[in-house]
Amino acid sequence: MADDDTQRRHPDEMSLTELREEIETIDRELVELIARRTYVAETVAQVKAERDLPTTDEDQEQRVMDRAGEFAEQFDVDANLVKAVFRLLIELNKVEQRESR
Repeated sequence: MADDDTQRRHPDEMSLTELREEIETIDRELVELIARRTYVAETVAQVKAERDLPTTDEDQEQRVMDRAGEFAEQFDVDANLVKAVFRLLIELNKVEQRESR
């Protein structure tokens, strides 16, 4: 795990080992965020089921995709990559929602 000194240094000043450790830390954080998002999506699925709402909400999905594209632009990341990740997350959530009904 990277220490505070490593996190403050410019990547050009870090060794390959330190850079790989930084990627490992980021990967763990990404998985944690996906787990949090999945938990909230499962809660949404429960609310939809209780209220007899449809699994798919195309307007909401479009808002999520639009927001993902905006975030990609803010952070100068390829919007197609970010949208592909979000599309996958949405599709997996929809499958889980359908299976839980």
